[in-house]
Amino acid sequence: MARRRFHRFASFVTTTSALVLTATLWAGLAHADTGSSSGSGGSGSAASGSASGSASGSASGSAQLPLASPRAMVALGLATTQTGKPYRWGGVGPDAWDCSGLVQWAFRSVGIDMPRTTWQQAAAGLEVPFGALEPGDVVVLNDDASHVGIYAGGGNVLNAYGSGVPVGLTPLNQFDIYTIRRFY
Repeated sequence: MARRRFHRFASFVTTTSALVLTATLWAGLAHADTGSSSGSGGSGSAASGSASGSASGSASGSAQLPLASPRAMVALGLATTQTGKPYRWGGVGPDAWDCSGLVQWAFRSVGIDMPRTTWQQAAAGLEVPFGALEPGDVVVLNDDASHVGIYAGGGNVLNAYGSGVPVGLTPLNQFDIYTIRRFY
């Protein structure tokens, strides 16, 4: 009995350590990654018609947006474990994903409440200007907010792109950016 408890505890510690290490590594990359790759949308901020509300809101208007959370970095890490799985419209895993289903699963897996559809995800969280883009941020794409992924750094977004394309990285500059959202 004690041996079984020890093995469960050791497994928990190993898993927790791996998650902490992943979050720490991603946090280090987040500080080094300025998100300087330009998307084809150009402006980099939310398009008109997107949900209002942003991280700035102090009386002076100069409040800084908090850095991406370690949980968002772990969500990105979890989403990468789904690389290579097929796209299926309406797919919520574990065998196939659509874009918003993958994002919802990854963030809910780390305790972050995430709505189901791309359009709902575009209205949730904190709005992020393009210049503040960090790995772990949710990037809502296309002029009609019809696609979503998780920014992975290096100018790439991890996403379930579409029919015939497995979950993986896509260059962010292949899309117009509708809005960028940050979750804690």
